[in-house]
Amino acid sequence: MKITKICCIGAGYVGGPTMAVIAKKNPHIKITIVDINAERIAAWNDADVSKLPVYEPGLADIVKETRNKNLFFSTDINAAIAESEMIFISVNTPTKTYGKGKGMAADLKYVELCARNIADIAKTDKIVVEKSTLPVRTAQAIKSILENTGSGVRFDILSNPEFLAEGTAIEDLLHPDRILIGGESEAAIDSLASIYGSWVPQDRILRTNVWSSELSKLTANAFLAQRISSINAISELCEHTEANVNEVAKAIGMDSRIGSKFLKASVGFGGSCFQKDILNLVYIARSYSLNEVANYWEQVIVMNDHQKRRFSDRLIKTLYNTVSGKKIGLLGWAFKKDTNDTRESAAIYVADHLVSEQAHIAVYDPKVSAVKIQTDLNYLNTRTEAENLNHVESAKTPYDALKDAHAVAIMTEWDEFKTYDWKRIYSDMKKPAFIFDGRNILNKSDMETIGFEYYSIGQ
Repeated sequence: MKITKICCIGAGYVGGPTMAVIAKKNPHIKITIVDINAERIAAWNDADVSKLPVYEPGLADIVKETRNKNLFFSTDINAAIAESEMIFISVNTPTKTYGKGKGMAADLKYVELCARNIADIAKTDKIVVEKSTLPVRTAQAIKSILENTGSGVRFDILSNPEFLAEGTAIEDLLHPDRILIGGESEAAIDSLASIYGSWVPQDRILRTNVWSSELSKLTANAFLAQRISSINAISELCEHTEANVNEVAKAIGMDSRIGSKFLKASVGFGGSCFQKDILNLVYIARSYSLNEVANYWEQVIVMNDHQKRRFSDRLIKTLYNTVSGKKIGLLGWAFKKDTNDTRESAAIYVADHLVSEQAHIAVYDPKVSAVKIQTDLNYLNTRTEAENLNHVESAKTPYDALKDAHAVAIMTEWDEFKTYDWKRIYSDMKKPAFIFDGRNILNKSDMETIGFEYYSIGQ
């Protein structure tokens, strides 16, 4: 089937960049991204592309080039569903906050609503592609909803998980390691493979059954997160034995069987996928009574929570066991550099812990708004919104954030943090001036020469 019109439901971190790149590489296909959130669609349509709702290096240029030519953003979901031959489901699948599987299972209500909507509207055959990160066997649920419409429309379901890293999403889309397409219908798989084939070599397009495709996504994220928790576990041992975690990571990373990626010790991993996908894996394993498997993967999360807590505990302990009334400057709120995404960012949990100890927090992040910072803290429900506002402020510049601070905690590895005038920062801070480098991005001896008390992870 030759595809000429695509609809993508969900204009978020996955849908936006993915469709923009597909549009750029397939100028003959009309692509419409739809979302019920009118404010988000308006931001995607903003004449000023620096105001797009998703910040990714390179994304604005591609949107500028394709928007209103063959890439469209709309709130008219039904019209886009009706006219398209292929529909990508790219909606949020958060961890459930209620009921059975609370805190572990993925909440599939948005996916189900999508499927029901497609079933109601579709009058012609459709290929439905699950793009959201989903637990294994979701395709089955989508399929049964679509096939029981009684409308005589044929639906082919494909699983096409994304393997994007935020901050490098456009690069990942333009030069993917692999494209994974799981499905039952060869013809439907070929339709999607030919869209990717306009820029991705065929040997990088893997065809599998639906279950393998869904499970591969969860497993890839679980393995990556496990590497981070593994090196973080070693970082704590390093701090007690005078080993240096950076030296250990370099030594083991040079082993070709291990490799050097994802071995950076830090305050802990964040992001929308790692924790969610591992919890999903744990939940699936438990549902089949595979308790040893579940416990094994759950430990990756336990270690990550421990690392975040250990960081804030150490800061408090070093500041003479009290941060009450003290100003602590946080550099970075995004979960990693080059993105404005803050989901599960370590900064949220560290700030929350410090505020519970009555610290005053000043945050500076080059891409995260003051509103977002408050929203993230309020989501935890630890205290009232007024108390959060009272204890946590956003600074316009890093120098404002750190003026008169007792300590600075580096939470995100933004490159610009290395280039600041640290002598100026030192002279403006309360003495002794402490740096807690949660990302190991500064040079210890340089900082100590300036006069800082410098603490890093695993050293």
